[in-house]
Amino acid sequence: MDGFMVAFKTQLNFRIEIFVAISVILTGFFFRVTSIEWMIIMLNISIVLSLELINTAIENTCDFVCKEKNLVVKIIKDVSAAAVLLVAIASIFCGAIIFLPKILK
Repeated sequence: MDGFMVAFKTQLNFRIEIFVAISVILTGFFFRVTSIEWMIIMLNISIVLSLELINTAIENTCDFVCKEKNLVVKIIKDVSAAAVLLVAIASIFCGAIIFLPKILK
């Protein structure tokens, strides 16, 4: 739980993702999503948040090991951040597939 709190206190993106997750959950209750839709929503939320935590760990490890600017460290950090971005975009598409038909009704 300490890692979660450290990330929450130090990582703006993590706080934004928590806010979005809570908003999506509340929206799910409002639109009465199905059990399968809930599973998809919760899986997407957990993947995005978990990957953000892993990204934070990777970035902190890189900063600890290499204090000076380093091209390899930059690549490691960029690739790790890109992984978070990829799952976040996929989650947006999943959310659109679930919520857009309900919103348009």
